[in-house]
Amino acid sequence: MRVIDIRERTIPISRYADPGIPSGGLNTTAVAVVTDVRHDGAPIVGFGFSSIGRFGQSGLIRERFAPRLLAAREADLATESGDNIDPWRAWDCMMQDEKPGGHGERCVAVGALDMALWDASAKIAGKPLYSFLGARVGTGGTRAAAPVYASGGYYFPSHDIDRLTDEIRQFLDLGYTHIKIKIGGRPLAEDLRRIEAALSLLPGGDHLAVDAMNRYTPESAIQAAKALGPYNLRWFEDVCDPLDFAAHAQIAHDYEPPLAVGEALFSLADARNLIRYGGLRPDRDVLLFDPAHCYGLPEYLRILAMLEGDGWSRAACQPHGGHLFSLHVTAALGLGGSEANPYNFQPFGGFADDAVVEDGRVYPPEAPGIGFETRSRLHKVFRSLLDGA
Repeated sequence: MRVIDIRERTIPISRYADPGIPSGGLNTTAVAVVTDVRHDGAPIVGFGFSSIGRFGQSGLIRERFAPRLLAAREADLATESGDNIDPWRAWDCMMQDEKPGGHGERCVAVGALDMALWDASAKIAGKPLYSFLGARVGTGGTRAAAPVYASGGYYFPSHDIDRLTDEIRQFLDLGYTHIKIKIGGRPLAEDLRRIEAALSLLPGGDHLAVDAMNRYTPESAIQAAKALGPYNLRWFEDVCDPLDFAAHAQIAHDYEPPLAVGEALFSLADARNLIRYGGLRPDRDVLLFDPAHCYGLPEYLRILAMLEGDGWSRAACQPHGGHLFSLHVTAALGLGGSEANPYNFQPFGGFADDAVVEDGRVYPPEAPGIGFETRSRLHKVFRSLLDGA
């Protein structure tokens, strides 16, 4: 059981369904991890990417982490029984000689490769990832529909309110019951108009979350929190600098409805500091740690163990990402829900081509691995990495 080749490519993606709207040069890195295990005459290949919302990590993958996997012996990678690649052992190989701290975005590079390794391992086992992972961590791996919410609502360069409400109507038509939109990038009065336009299409504030994308200062965050309080929104997300734990604590003190945090924290150490010093409330607040951004599943599982030891429920965790990997993780680990990107960040956002969202829930695909093959456009991107192999 060895990794014999790793292919990677950084690919531009758009925050919008219309890729012609500028997205600040956003991109992601897709990877293909080729194993020496063969099925029907072809090698089993695991696919992954550096999730959504950060930039691509080709340099770190190509120069630092992929060589360690390729150099690993079979004894370094194989399970005890020798019948599969062990993602935890592979993670140890990637992190060999790495120093603690200085997380930067190396965690995203490791997470992209880790996603591909889980895809490969589940394919070798012939199981969908939710079942394979559930069996490995003791949650059972029974197929269940996971709660999902539709994420979008970025600022449109023209006719913003009209285009925002059109997008929300489309989400509702697809079967989503809960929506998330962006705020914090324009004057507060304009954001309140966006919120009220969205609420006009929803049953109540508890069906709408807002995401400030860490834009507010501590002072402007308090001002925004006071204005948002009466709406009783589902949550107020990523309010200020993710490492300003004192500001988080002050906002949590002044803002009674739920907060959502953690998307921009990528390690067990940072997650622990957030829980210790961020003033968060386990009875209502939501944690958005992205497994692919947190050095992959081994570190994410350590974060979950820390949270449960500190009195948090898994229901409080709703992974960022809005793609198939986060959906499988949510279903396998019994988390509170998962983000969905039906139109944004294509072709990486969203679920299987034939997925049906019913009353805000969706099943992960039954295909072996993560099931990227069930997304035709995305599978075409991944297969292109192997051209000439």
